[in-house]
Amino acid sequence: QVQLVESGGGLVQAGGSLRLSCAASGPTFSSYYMGWFRQAPGKGRQFVAVIRWSSGSTVYADSVKGRFTISRDNARNTVYLQIDSLNPEDTAVYYCAADPALGTVVRGTPGYWGQGTQVTVSS
Repeated sequence: QVQLVESGGGLVQAGGSLRLSCAASGPTFSSYYMGWFRQAPGKGRQFVAVIRWSSGSTVYADSVKGRFTISRDNARNTVYLQIDSLNPEDTAVYYCAADPALGTVVRGTPGYWGQGTQVTVSS
């Protein structure tokens, strides 16, 4: 069983930056793919980025390339999402997710989800 707990969301002005954290625990998460998703008000959940825990290799959604950076800290069992140049369209609940298969994460059907953290960007 993998447990995921997000933190780091908040209210930020446009142009600012945030770093979201996802603390992971469980017996096997080190072999998983760890992903970030977001869900804006009135919209579906959108894939943002994924990282392979073991190698650190990453995949990003085209819409966030250049502003979002996913990374992990093995010692802290934590995955991060750095978001730069925030704009109001980034306002959403951001979710951490985990699954053993890359395709499952990218398709938006991972086996494990965190509870989400709210990011609100003011103009």
